[in-house]
Amino acid sequence: MTDLNIGLIGYKFMGKVHSYAIKMAPFFFDIKINPVQKVICGRTEHLVKQAAESFGWDEYMTDWREVIKRDDIDIISIASPTLVHRDIAVEAAKAGKHIFCEKPQAMNASEAKEMLEVAEDAGIVHMLGHNYRRVPALAQAKKMIDEGKLGEIYHFRAVYLQDWIMDPEFPAIWKLKKDIAGSGPHGDLNAHIIDLARFLVGDISTVVGMDKTFIKERPKPGTGEKLKTMLTADGQNSEHLEEVDVEDMMAFLARFKDGAVGTFEATRFAGGRKNHERIEINGSKGTLVFNFEKMNELYYWSNQEDLETQGFKKILVTEECHPYIEAYWPPGHLIGYQNTFVNEFADFFKYIDEGTKAEPNFYDGWKVNQVLDAVMKSTESKSWENVESF
Repeated sequence: MTDLNIGLIGYKFMGKVHSYAIKMAPFFFDIKINPVQKVICGRTEHLVKQAAESFGWDEYMTDWREVIKRDDIDIISIASPTLVHRDIAVEAAKAGKHIFCEKPQAMNASEAKEMLEVAEDAGIVHMLGHNYRRVPALAQAKKMIDEGKLGEIYHFRAVYLQDWIMDPEFPAIWKLKKDIAGSGPHGDLNAHIIDLARFLVGDISTVVGMDKTFIKERPKPGTGEKLKTMLTADGQNSEHLEEVDVEDMMAFLARFKDGAVGTFEATRFAGGRKNHERIEINGSKGTLVFNFEKMNELYYWSNQEDLETQGFKKILVTEECHPYIEAYWPPGHLIGYQNTFVNEFADFFKYIDEGTKAEPNFYDGWKVNQVLDAVMKSTESKSWENVESF
């Protein structure tokens, strides 16, 4: 087994997820690489030190450039805000490091294309973190579509609904700042369902969208005060509030190159929805339905069955014949969100060991960024936009 040292850039939510997946990939899967948690990196020293101790990293650093320069680092895992994805990935590729990068790949399609070109020139393995491809139920859906069980695809419809910023007093964190995140739920959530659309159906040709920001000003992070105390006597906003310059929701229509049509919606204002990612695909022979809040289930309807017994059936995707499941538990014993990352890191390590192209990679990330950019442009132009123009 070959030791490969990993440098992880980022230590919060996704840093914790990556740490877990890196640690557990060789536990569940038979891989020929031993991933060594060498160094974790973040800007705030006392917090990244704590993360190193909690997540099992040998060392910690505060400058990602210094991590990349190290000769003993083989892999860079990027779990930082979108703003710095391009800079980290370009430097890492030029240094010959394999790269795993979280989505969205970049702030825009131009940056994403640059990342792709530099990574390809460097000859390194580059992979994008769209973990939902590694949900066994969605991998099973891909298999069924490829086998022709849905026939010609007519519709792809998807929603990704959350509600965690509905409180007007929720602070203006980095995900609500365009110069750091690039967009709101569009890049954060629509990126996932756009990737699934490409994975399951194919490339998108044209789009038209609409967006809305419901709460236009929020408390600055760290103020710790109630919103009502942040108003002056005449009701005007005080210095404790700042503008929200990203959308709170984004919905769009899409035409696929193969003739299918799609509808997409992402919002953080769907009360009661915590992580409701749902897709439905309708074809000439059948329909598939998936809801991440019941991630071990896939629903399938087929018009090839007798009319007398036609209807949606639940496929519990926990049998050894289902994708990834053989590595886990006996039938009926469910897996969870964290296992989707274990699955993708196991695949990433296999790609490195075999010297094969990862899926999804920076090409796929660039194609997703093209769609994201085209939709955002369409909200300004109020017209259909050609994806390949971006």
